[in-house]
Amino acid sequence: MPSAHLADSTLQEKKALRAEMREIRAAAIAEHGPRAAELIGKHGIGFGSVRPPAWVSGFLPIGAELDPTPLMQRLADQGYGLCLPVMEGKGKPLLFRAWKPGDGLVEVMWGIREPLPTAASVEPDVLLSPLLAFDRQGYRLGYGGGFYDRTLARLRSLKPVVAIGLALDEQRVDAVPHADYDEPLDWVLTPSGPVRCGT
Repeated sequence: MPSAHLADSTLQEKKALRAEMREIRAAAIAEHGPRAAELIGKHGIGFGSVRPPAWVSGFLPIGAELDPTPLMQRLADQGYGLCLPVMEGKGKPLLFRAWKPGDGLVEVMWGIREPLPTAASVEPDVLLSPLLAFDRQGYRLGYGGGFYDRTLARLRSLKPVVAIGLALDEQRVDAVPHADYDEPLDWVLTPSGPVRCGT
């Protein structure tokens, strides 16, 4: 069963790279996390050819993730609609609820904060995602839950969506191990600027 062997091999490669990149990202965030967040915010997302009032799904950082809130504040000021992901359960795609800086939040598992259940449900036009590693082809290494891959697959079946990973330059690798179900990013935005994937 070569396909099963290949899948198992990919999972092991991802696990090894995940452990390595957690350390690399943590060190990079400790060294220049606030400055990197500021630079990301200054770049904006105009390179993605999506204009206000498009809906942008952001995220609120946990652990050693790059802080996207300066970028999200800039997008709100520019007239974009903001939303945050909401977990529906293991194995399910993320849903999205409208949110803007200052709105209330509820904390769920793993320290993740989500909009209140009363917030309006929306379908984003732009999806910002955290990651541990990325490559030039747009493959991202996440935490292993598959939430963003399932979500991107669902959104892309509905309409055009621009997927932008947010990362420090130190998180770029030559190749991220990937399987058929992994959904590539369109762009990765780093403090150095946007990287067009797949080119």
